Amino acid sequence: MLNNDRFEHEYTTSQPVAVDDAGGSANAFSPEHELALAQYAVTGILHGRFHATDEEQLDKLSRLASAVRPELLAKTAIYCRKHGRMKDVPAQLVAWLSFRDVALMQRVFPHVIDDARALRTFVGIVRSGVTGRKSFGSAPKRTLREWFASRSPETIFRQSIGQSPSMSDVIKMVRPPPRNDEGEADAVREALYGYLIGRSVDDSKLPPLTRAFEAWKKNDREPLPDVPFEMLTALPLRAEHWTALAKTMTFNQLRQNLDTLFRHGVFADPAMVDVVAEKLSAPEAVRLSRMLPYQLLAAYRAVSASMPPAIVFALARSIEHAVANVPEVPRSVALCPDVSGSMHAPVTGHRGSTTSKVRCIDVAALVTAALLRKSERATVLPFADDVVPLPLASRLNALDSVVTNAEVLSSLPGGGTSCAAPLRWLNARGEAPDLVVFVSDNESWVDLRRRGDDGSTRGPVMIEEWDRLRARNPRAKLVLVDLQPRATTSAHGRPDVLEVGGFSDSAFDIIASFTRDETNGAVLLQAIESISIS
Repeated sequence: MLNNDRFEHEYTTSQPVAVDDAGGSANAFSPEHELALAQYAVTGILHGRFHATDEEQLDKLSRLASAVRPELLAKTAIYCRKHGRMKDVPAQLVAWLSFRDVALMQRVFPHVIDDARALRTFVGIVRSGVTGRKSFGSAPKRTLREWFASRSPETIFRQSIGQSPSMSDVIKMVRPPPRNDEGEADAVREALYGYLIGRSVDDSKLPPLTRAFEAWKKNDREPLPDVPFEMLTALPLRAEHWTALAKTMTFNQLRQNLDTLFRHGVFADPAMVDVVAEKLSAPEAVRLSRMLPYQLLAAYRAVSASMPPAIVFALARSIEHAVANVPEVPRSVALCPDVSGSMHAPVTGHRGSTTSKVRCIDVAALVTAALLRKSERATVLPFADDVVPLPLASRLNALDSVVTNAEVLSSLPGGGTSCAAPLRWLNARGEAPDLVVFVSDNESWVDLRRRGDDGSTRGPVMIEEWDRLRARNPRAKLVLVDLQPRATTSAHGRPDVLEVGGFSDSAFDIIASFTRDETNGAVLLQAIESISIS
């Protein structure tokens, strides 16, 4: 979702990087910028690095969007809406178009801004000033009003959830006239707009669903109305309401609200414990949710110590089912989890009350266990100062649970960190897998880029070992998962190396795409350029 923390300071558009024939300033639309935009907007990768969080997303997009042709911006927005990994990127690109080429923005808008989340993101970006202006202008405001006119009052009501900006904020800024897409006056629409911005209106003119919701708020002994889940959870519900909600919650809603259900007494009823546990542990429910295991691991670690054991066990089982949703990787893989002492720290770092209960070693075990099941010939090489041999009785088994494998890894002796060690181990044995994945807690592979004053490497650093391995297998690829990335990084620019900063479930997808060459900027740019804008 749109993060307003990124808008607390004034943004300016990027400075011109060229001079036109008349001596004025002009942006140079270079092929390098176009390749970078195509790759970053679709995959989140820039200069060989993927950020699993969106903290730097807006700044990166702003620089790239100001350095490419408006036509490419428009086509990239459409392509990303269907194929992109970062949900807010398409709306951000359309917001840039409103500043660069209003006519193109109007043509692209219906294809990209097709729900309220995208609408609110677009409005938030424009009003933040990141594109160089804070006002909409007449054409963008007209386009926004057309968005409202083309949707039924009930659809607008159902999508009026979310904040920063809220739907109320958008309506106040845009002031859509109460007319439908035929231009006819609409009393229901007029009442709804007034209702959403907090005005007193004639309830009888509101959409039926809105009337039902307001009636229930006055008499909550009636059955829950069929409104979005978020509208109900914002109200002071009683235990019986939470129980009714729990029966209708989706898999993901249950995952996110387990502690809330517990606090409101839902699990005081053994029958409800069974209902929720069955939902959480059902393989088909996990498959249909397309949930990947990291968020479930976080939920498992975060549950209250008083949570019924059946719920905790169901979460553990759901993690195992979610591993099946992890994309396929090459059959020949070396998995290198860092087991040094610092890996026992929280993956978020120490943040007081918001510190995650998920440790870095848990994420390393999760990645290892998930990819171990996806590869027929996986080699697991835990490392600290050197490769740490796994005791015979503690060998990682692809069929063991993620939680079990985490305990195995966390029990290994720690020490310092040498990411060159697993590569040395592979080279000493003449092995050259198609994929090598490291998971560590910081920039331990700084020696990937370290050079002496004379340009030579200092000692048997990681890059030397990696180049030796690739000499035996030129197709080999290296993935470096940096769980606690520093604020700065030095771009290596190597097509055979991917750095992942931070971790989220999207990292599994990006690793798989990287191994299949689907993150190649040139290939993506060709696909984007083939789009026809109607």
